[in-house]
Amino acid sequence: MEKLVSYPLTIVYYFFFLLWLVFFHPIQWVCFTFFGYNAHRISVAYLNWFLVRTTHVLGTTFHLKGMENIPENKPLIIVANHQSLHDITTMIWFLRKTHPKFISKIELGKGIPSVSYNLRHGGSALIDRKDPKQALPEIKKVAELINANNYAIVIFPEGTRSKNGQPKPFASSGLKMLYKFAPDAYFLPITINNSWKMTKYGSFPMGLGNALNFEIHPALKVTDFSFEEIFEKTETIITQAIQKT
Repeated sequence: MEKLVSYPLTIVYYFFFLLWLVFFHPIQWVCFTFFGYNAHRISVAYLNWFLVRTTHVLGTTFHLKGMENIPENKPLIIVANHQSLHDITTMIWFLRKTHPKFISKIELGKGIPSVSYNLRHGGSALIDRKDPKQALPEIKKVAELINANNYAIVIFPEGTRSKNGQPKPFASSGLKMLYKFAPDAYFLPITINNSWKMTKYGSFPMGLGNALNFEIHPALKVTDFSFEEIFEKTETIITQAIQKT
């Protein structure tokens, strides 16, 4: 029954989702071109407010725990498991005060209204996973950016989304670069639960009535740990809080 009801609701959802992407694309351009970084950042935040609220059509709710664990005015390396696109929109809106940037595959840097423009101009890193010589300098650049400006970089070290909520092993290469070139930063582990249920049937139709839970764990100061220690500790913290399906 859920799947049957979801078909018309998913059509409504995608209509508005695409509408917001197209609507905010010229707004982003105007903000960035004429008013600079902060105006562009605000336009992106409000785009994601609309994207997050549009999921209410599907009965989706959002629950964030541990906001008090976010260090203020510090560079942050936000490390999270990855379950769906909704991980990203949720973080951009609810963690907007941290100026979140992303490490994203280079293919997303073109062809997608609003999304591609923000990735190219908002300070994120676009990497070619098949070309380490291209990827590592991009990660170094964004690490230095967040370290100098007290911004946040979001990284999903699994490398791809989990289709059933169970985590894949974390890759260390990107995190190691961030650790090295953002020495003033804090690792901020976040565990995401139930986001994968939004696409449990695939991209169409969408899952209904899901409560997306984001648990923000206490931050870990980079200078307090070796890379091996902080990597292992971060992965353990995140994965132990993932709900079993």
